[in-house]
Amino acid sequence: DPDNVAFCVLAADEEDEGDIALQIHFTLIQAFCCENDIDIVRVNDLSKLAAIVGPSEDSGEPRDFHCILIMNPSEDGWKDPALEKLNSFCEASRNVN
Repeated sequence: DPDNVAFCVLAADEEDEGDIALQIHFTLIQAFCCENDIDIVRVNDLSKLAAIVGPSEDSGEPRDFHCILIMNPSEDGWKDPALEKLNSFCEASRNVN
């Protein structure tokens, strides 16, 4: 449900730059996000992102963190200081780009 997505995180390391399938995947995700007014945050350190998010609680195995959709927790979701700060950053970046 795109109406409940706060933003999208796309993460790729330098070695991922040559992965054509991943680049096509990112292009499709970016198109979807643009069509649905979803902010995109690009991250260039996949391992650091994986360390922050952590392993799957179910299996304990590492997950694929190339694309993460952050959902709005509730109507008051932007009252969370971290989400509010990120939203401000996205708004400022949108005006620059």
